[in-house]
Amino acid sequence: MGPAAGPAAPSPLAALRPRLPSPLEEVVDERFERYGVRLLLKRDDLVHPELVGNKWRKLAPNLAAADGRPVVTFGGAYSNHLRATAAAGRLLGLPTVGIVRGHELAGRPLNPSLARCAADGMRLHFADRAAYRRKAEPKTLAALVRAAGAQDALVVPEGGSNAAAVRGCRALGEELSGHADVTALACGTGGTLAGLAAGLSGGRVIGMPVLRGGFLGDEVRRLQEDAFGGPRGVWSLDDRFHCGGYARTTPALGAFADDFERRHGVPLERVYVAKMLLGLLTLAREGAFPRGTSLAAVVTGRPFP
Repeated sequence: MGPAAGPAAPSPLAALRPRLPSPLEEVVDERFERYGVRLLLKRDDLVHPELVGNKWRKLAPNLAAADGRPVVTFGGAYSNHLRATAAAGRLLGLPTVGIVRGHELAGRPLNPSLARCAADGMRLHFADRAAYRRKAEPKTLAALVRAAGAQDALVVPEGGSNAAAVRGCRALGEELSGHADVTALACGTGGTLAGLAAGLSGGRVIGMPVLRGGFLGDEVRRLQEDAFGGPRGVWSLDDRFHCGGYARTTPALGAFADDFERRHGVPLERVYVAKMLLGLLTLAREGAFPRGTSLAAVVTGRPFP
C-alpha cells in the first residue's frame, strides 16, 4: 500500500468566508397576516458583502473550476453579475474579462456599475447587440471570446447560469427544506430556481421572472437536464410581476418597496427582490395560499451603492 493521503488542500474560496447557511428570518407584516400567511425572508443578501446572494451560489463552483485561469463572462451595462464576477476576481487574484452588450461611447465615462467592474480589475470588451444576441451559437461565442482576447479563459454564461451554478444553488433548497410550504424567488436566467427546486425537500417553489417573454420554463427545464439529467422538484412560474420588463419599475412597486424598508429595515433591490415580494402579496390577496401557509421569500440580492 502507498502512503496515506494527507488532508485535502483547502479551497481557495474558503478565504472569502461566506456566511452559510444564510439566515432565515420571520417578519411580522400585517398585510400578509390578514390572509393567514406567515412570511419568512431567506437572507441570501447577507452571504457575502461583495458576492451577494445567488451570485455567490452560482459563481463559487465556476470560480473553483477556473483553477486560476482567467474568467470571461457576459452582461449588460448595469449587470450585477459582471460586478460580482469582477469583485471575485479582485478578491481571488483571478483575471476577469466582461463582454458587455452594446457599444462603448467614445469619450463618455463608464456608468457607475461598469466603472466598479473596471476598478476591480475586470477588462471590458464591448460587443454589438446583434452578435451579443447570438452568443449561444458556438461560432459566435468563439468569435466574441477571441475578440476579447480571452481564448484560454473559463467561459461563464450571462447571469452565471450553467450546470455547475445550478448544482451550487441546490444547497439553497437544502437549507430551506422543512421551513416553509412555499418558497418564492425572482428569476432572471433561471439557474437559481433550477437548483433550489432540486435541493428542496417538501414544499413547492414559485419563480417570478423579471423579464418579459414567457420563455423561462424551457430554460429551467434545460438547466435541470444539464445539471441533474432530468427534472427535479415541484416548481412553477408566474409571469405577471415583471413591471414591464427587466429593470422596469412602476410607482406602485416603488411605494411598496419604500414601505417595506420602513417597516422591516431590509433594503430591497428593485429589479428582482421588490417585484417578488409584491408578487407574493398579490398572490396572498388573490387567495392563492390557504390560511396557515408559511412563505419563504428568497432575498437574492441587495441594492448596489
